[in-house]
Amino acid sequence: MDICKNKKNNSINQVRYGCALGAFHSVSAIPGAMPIAHCGPGCVDKQYMSLGFYNGFQGGGYSGGAVIPSTNLQENDVVFGGAKRLQELIEASLKILKADLFVVLNGCIGELVGDDVGAVVDQFQKQGIPIVNAETGGFKGNNFIGHEIVVKAIIEQFVDKYTTAHSQKQKGLINVWSELPFQNTFWRGDLAELKRILQGAGFRVNILFGNNSEGVEEWKNIPKAQFNLVISPWLGLSTAKYLEEKYDQPYLHIPVLPIGADQTAEFLRKVVNFADHNKQKAEEFIAAEEKEYYYYLEHFTDFYAEYWWGLPSSYAVIGDSAYNLAINKFLVKQLGLIPAKQIITDNPPERYRPAISAEYQKLDTDVSAEVVFLEDGYEINALLENVNYGHRPPIIFGTTWERDTTKKLGGSIVEVGFPASYEVVLNKKYVGYRGALSLLEKIFTTVISKSA
Repeated sequence: MDICKNKKNNSINQVRYGCALGAFHSVSAIPGAMPIAHCGPGCVDKQYMSLGFYNGFQGGGYSGGAVIPSTNLQENDVVFGGAKRLQELIEASLKILKADLFVVLNGCIGELVGDDVGAVVDQFQKQGIPIVNAETGGFKGNNFIGHEIVVKAIIEQFVDKYTTAHSQKQKGLINVWSELPFQNTFWRGDLAELKRILQGAGFRVNILFGNNSEGVEEWKNIPKAQFNLVISPWLGLSTAKYLEEKYDQPYLHIPVLPIGADQTAEFLRKVVNFADHNKQKAEEFIAAEEKEYYYYLEHFTDFYAEYWWGLPSSYAVIGDSAYNLAINKFLVKQLGLIPAKQIITDNPPERYRPAISAEYQKLDTDVSAEVVFLEDGYEINALLENVNYGHRPPIIFGTTWERDTTKKLGGSIVEVGFPASYEVVLNKKYVGYRGALSLLEKIFTTVISKSA
């Protein structure tokens, strides 16, 4: 995972993401889908242990982790090619493993030596086997880039077989493109909450990943959706634009994941207005959710107003752009905290960075924050140590890599991204109405526990 970025030594200290091959997590996040890796020995294990284990200890499940078939290419395969080895692996996998869709991910070795993985996979496709090929050599970028490669491969080679150029669109049906599975520590719970609130507002939802997805059958319905909904600063935008061209589907881009009542209500109204659908139902749902949300918040204010524990007033967020921006909006608008330095670590493509930076200039009325794009852990921690947080120790929303620096600053840390080695995550969520309550509990439990 030493993706070359640092100008001095061509490596990244304390890496914050995987390589493109790590997109096999995106495959295993689709119920009924099975990844097959064409790569060197240890590649799958390294991506799993980092993204799936030391990141909330999420586990591999039915088609992830130790289950994933791999060619484990050796020196002989580098010299003579590994296509035959891949063919044998696919044949064996089809006999042993049950899946609705197989996705072959080609790694660095296979791409560098020129293995024609597409031709190998094509043999099985002609037999009617649901299998696709994705060229995900690690040198192509990180797992965010790999994710978009995999998604496009599934649509082109599998989904497209179940549609026509003029498929009938179903009003109220949405395809959701948002967090990156496994990279985002809380993706399972977050996607479940996004689906819940959209359904509550009267929509039918192809959430596509996670336990709340109907799996491969849901992917077949992608062309039938009224529109695509992108909920992230940049991930999913290229997919939505591709689907707009391919299936004549419009898309709505909302760059900020909603956290808390205000942002979630604003989010739902944007979606409803775009779809021109179920406005009354959406307002009824918002009213019911806000009633419950503010019931809990009313009782929480007794604690918050007293500041018994010397709560921090300033903060920094270190993480991928989706969570970084969402948490900033919530902390400023809901809690009135003061933003210090904000560090984005997912290496967004340059073309998206101006729009992302612009979002930090309008966190709230007359509130903005300085944001930088950094990936190297040494540089990030050096920067954090030299920020002025005011007269109280800060709260740091970051990763395991920031724990030592946070101790030096006398602050509190809430792990919100990869790697998260001090979090065990089952279905915890931080978005929407229910996720915001969980985030509040986590923040202030962390602060008062440190004071004990």
